[in-house]
Amino acid sequence: MNRQEVYELLTEYTKSERLLRHSLAVEAAMRAYARKYGEDEELWGAIGLIHDFDYEQNPTLDRHPMVGGEILRNKGWPEVAVRAVLSHSDEGGIQRESRLEKTLYAVDELTGFITAVALVRPSRSLDDLKARSVKKKMKDKGFAAALDREQFLRSTEELGEDFTEHVDFVIQAMRPVGKELGFETLEDN
Repeated sequence: MNRQEVYELLTEYTKSERLLRHSLAVEAAMRAYARKYGEDEELWGAIGLIHDFDYEQNPTLDRHPMVGGEILRNKGWPEVAVRAVLSHSDEGGIQRESRLEKTLYAVDELTGFITAVALVRPSRSLDDLKARSVKKKMKDKGFAAALDREQFLRSTEELGEDFTEHVDFVIQAMRPVGKELGFETLEDN
């Protein structure tokens, strides 16, 4: 899977800058975990990049990610990728079995929460963000209320990672693409 082709498919379906940035964050986390686990970084990155490509056109749980999975299947994507995309949502009806599927589930919503936390910090940067700040914000139920804190914990446990280490790992994975995600760097401040 050529990254440029995957990105073109993403942008064919997705116009929202927020959703494009989310896809880039998930891609970065998936690539980092692929390196950590000795897996296919291109495949894992492609799945991270494309996992929500149908969401803008199908924002309801009865359609996303099922529509996207079918589109990918019809475009000849490998079943391992289709299955991972379908399994990243509890509504997809696919039980997560592989490390790939569990990783996508564990990083998807967490990248959104990390983004929200970083954006309310005075630095508006990932550079000085630590897991303890993310965990502190998780206690504020009014902050990013739509994101399920229990899912963060449950998915990390399912992945077999320590939660604090997982959060720090995802933050570090997002840092190299911070500018593309809309963050300041400490050098900019």
